[in-house]
Amino acid sequence: MTTTTLAVLVPLLPFLGAVAGLLLGRTAPGFVRPLAVLPVLASLALAVSVAVDQGGGLAIDSHTELTPTGSVPIELGLHIDGFAALVAVLVGVVATCVQIYSTGYLRDDPRYPSYAALVSLFTSAMLLVVYSGDLMVLLVGWEIMGICSYFLVGHYWETPEARAASLKAFLVTKLGDVPFLIGLFALATDAGSFRITTVLGAVASGGLHHPTLVALLLLAGVAGKSALFPLHTWLPDAMAGPTPVSALIHAATMVAAGIYFVARLLPVFQASAAAMVVLAVMAGVTMVGSGLAALAQDDIKRVLAYSTIGQLGYMAGALAVGDRGAAVFHLLAHGAFKALLFLAAGVIIHASGTNSLAVMSRMKDLRLRVPDAFWTMTVALLALAAIPPFSGFFSKEAVLGAAEHVATGHTEHAPGAAGWIVLVTGLATAVLTAAYATRLWLLAFRGHGAEAPDHGRQPVTMTAVLWVLAIPSLAFGLAFGPLPDWFDGRDLTPVLTTSVLGTGLALVGGIVTYGAWRHTTASAARVPLGAVAAHPDADAGHVEAEAIATHEPAFGDVARACDPADPGRLLLGPLHRHAAVGFHLDTVYSVLFVRPVQAGATLVRFLDREVVDTYVRGAGALPRWLGTAVRRAQTGNVQTYVSALLAGTVVLVVAALLVATGA
Repeated sequence: MTTTTLAVLVPLLPFLGAVAGLLLGRTAPGFVRPLAVLPVLASLALAVSVAVDQGGGLAIDSHTELTPTGSVPIELGLHIDGFAALVAVLVGVVATCVQIYSTGYLRDDPRYPSYAALVSLFTSAMLLVVYSGDLMVLLVGWEIMGICSYFLVGHYWETPEARAASLKAFLVTKLGDVPFLIGLFALATDAGSFRITTVLGAVASGGLHHPTLVALLLLAGVAGKSALFPLHTWLPDAMAGPTPVSALIHAATMVAAGIYFVARLLPVFQASAAAMVVLAVMAGVTMVGSGLAALAQDDIKRVLAYSTIGQLGYMAGALAVGDRGAAVFHLLAHGAFKALLFLAAGVIIHASGTNSLAVMSRMKDLRLRVPDAFWTMTVALLALAAIPPFSGFFSKEAVLGAAEHVATGHTEHAPGAAGWIVLVTGLATAVLTAAYATRLWLLAFRGHGAEAPDHGRQPVTMTAVLWVLAIPSLAFGLAFGPLPDWFDGRDLTPVLTTSVLGTGLALVGGIVTYGAWRHTTASAARVPLGAVAAHPDADAGHVEAEAIATHEPAFGDVARACDPADPGRLLLGPLHRHAAVGFHLDTVYSVLFVRPVQAGATLVRFLDREVVDTYVRGAGALPRWLGTAVRRAQTGNVQTYVSALLAGTVVLVVAALLVATGA
């Protein structure tokens, strides 16, 4: 079987698994779990085979025209280079772990068949984006992911939070997709083709007529899909969905798609210095803002959501300084440890019955209840904080090193201003990342107070995948040596200056947070755990759904009542209340966009009901009145009819005489 055939099967198998799962979900429920896991697992095996065959060498290209268009052709094509092959392996690994984990996490959920099918379809769409050699086919996968995220985020549709979050995710990403689509058409018009290799060839020959406009239009879609400022607000709210869905979205699909797209078409953006600076500003604001917001969150999943936004900022920063190798390196490393963080968080939610870090901080020995989650999450948090030798250290230092090269003028792949923006904000974010990672670990695992509730042992399907993901979280960073052969050949070895600065700042952030925690713990009042909901017989998915539905500690009600020993409050001071609500960006959007649209809709409704409908009602009333008058004249009395006829005859005769006399 050829490599091209194997590559076609990689996205096809999860798609077939999704179709089969939907068809057999009700009639043959025993096949649902195998259909959820086996196609994705087989796809992973084929993706590994494709990566081995590709070997970091020349790209694999194959194209077939779908249909004649008369102008710009649309082709079903593959374009698999080194980093596409590796990203596909990442998608397969995370999707397989999520499907296995979900068999335990949602074991009693009546909607599990549709959930599993949508996860498979989600995976298939992302693999289509990764392997696609044509921009229109890539767009198909791009949009399928959008609709899958809508349904999966809204899985607990009976709760208003889930319904609002799914709608928000859909609308915000669509807001970016409109200019994105226009940008794709403009790009294809200039290049004369949607084929990616042809587009890149046109860029190399100077064939783009409006590179800045095209790049900015495309960046709007990337900001929506990859949750970059200012279209990042949907991602924290998407935590209303099941935790495995969060792991999939944050680690290997959806948000990774925008970064992957820019990496794939990086020369298009490099053709405009202004676009690169804009991307750098977006990355810088995303990194720092999300770091501050993460330090103020009480919901463990929202902390991780803002963490993802910050790490996406690092990836976008690497692209802004023209180093797609560093960006994809961090994408791969982040995919492993962020999937681990979310899946471990799901185990903790199962054990504690709450999402609230404040409530967890009142539980003694929670780490003893969940030893697998404790040790693996510790590894993942160290990787997130970029502490050597964990994977996040090497990938994050690749980003900072690339920014330092551009800032100091050692390379001309991007404007120097972009380099300085990414370098300064990246170093500042290193402090914040270590701070909120330390805070999360301390509040979740170093609590004091009552015994943690015993909700039973977690299924082995939930704990086994944690150890699988812990391996790349610990060791993948050591692949910085051979990885350049799979990318652009640029060295990914950590730079001494940024390594010392980044690691030193991370240690400072962690130590200061620990000191603040000790101070607040010593002075905090002890309160009982009576507000924590007990779900001794519920599975993790039901615990999460019930916490959402009843507004229990998952959303911080108990946290506010307890006034917990939270180092984030001490570190942020008066900024805390603003950071906790995402710096009021949702309020700004409400004032600038939502309220004007609602006011316009109200005006249109008024005009439709009171003006347009008045004319319509009037047009119907006049014939009705005439009909009423005529109906009253129909008395059924023959004498009346004869009298009316004679009277009419007399009137006509008189009128005729008058006319004749006048003539």
